[in-house]
Amino acid sequence: MSGTSASLQPPADAVTPVRHPDAPAPGELLGAHYGECFGCGGEQPHGLHLQARAGEGVSLTAEFAVRPEHQGAPGLAHGGILATALDETLGSLNWLLRTIAVTGRLETDFRRPVPVGTTLHLEAEVTAVAGRKIYSRATGRVGGPDGPLAVRAEALFIEVKVDHFIDNGRPEEIRAAMSDPDQVRRARAFEVNP
Repeated sequence: MSGTSASLQPPADAVTPVRHPDAPAPGELLGAHYGECFGCGGEQPHGLHLQARAGEGVSLTAEFAVRPEHQGAPGLAHGGILATALDETLGSLNWLLRTIAVTGRLETDFRRPVPVGTTLHLEAEVTAVAGRKIYSRATGRVGGPDGPLAVRAEALFIEVKVDHFIDNGRPEEIRAAMSDPDQVRRARAFEVNP
């Protein structure tokens, strides 16, 4: 990216990321971490319904169909929606590390308009880890993995404990997620960047 801020540059003592042994296998669909998540949840009628698949190493691919409810200018995706797609994709990388983390910083670079009715194909990877800091980057291409570059981003995620969500989330949703009888859904609700 051009003009990347110093806070997105890993320090000299950063290490190469290592995929957790319990991470989803390459090619496996990650699914939504929380049904109400605007980025990946299926219970959000106007959400992105982003579909992410584990890649090799600490990488993944994702896509979402740009619908009329995602537009800013007539017929074009809203820039904030594109930033959300990048953030969701980058946040999903933390599943491969099996780390609970939140976005600390996200820098986006908009290269070309993304028309309504197209599919945005995203690729993301973790580039470095330094203590609680996770450095990553993503690109989004229109129409296919080899389509024209439309957006790209670099991000810094910060590892947190589940208490971050319990202490700061709206109590009704926290109680509902914590009382879900499905243990997997209950655990995943707090797994990545809700």
